[in-house]
Amino acid sequence: MMYWNDHDMGGWGFGLMAIGMLLFLGLLVVLAVALGRYLGQTPRPRPPDARPSSSPPLPSPEQLLAERFARGEIDADEYRHRLDTLRSGATGPVSG
Repeated sequence: MMYWNDHDMGGWGFGLMAIGMLLFLGLLVVLAVALGRYLGQTPRPRPPDARPSSSPPLPSPEQLLAERFARGEIDADEYRHRLDTLRSGATGPVSG
């Protein structure tokens, strides 16, 4: 019997091995990119008819104004003026 290549790989073996390795590495890259995009995506907004989340409601404008007054950002006269403006429903520029 004649064994031409005994246990060595010929030209086709090296070529198929190289193609297989490139396909495998390409698959790894595609999986890494897909995983990165999945983990890095921002959450989608909830539809308007969905149940409300457990987060607390946003403070009202009067509550925000009271917080600014409590922190000392505005004085008592400005607080009263802005509070009157909010309650009267006037729309216009408010300095601050």
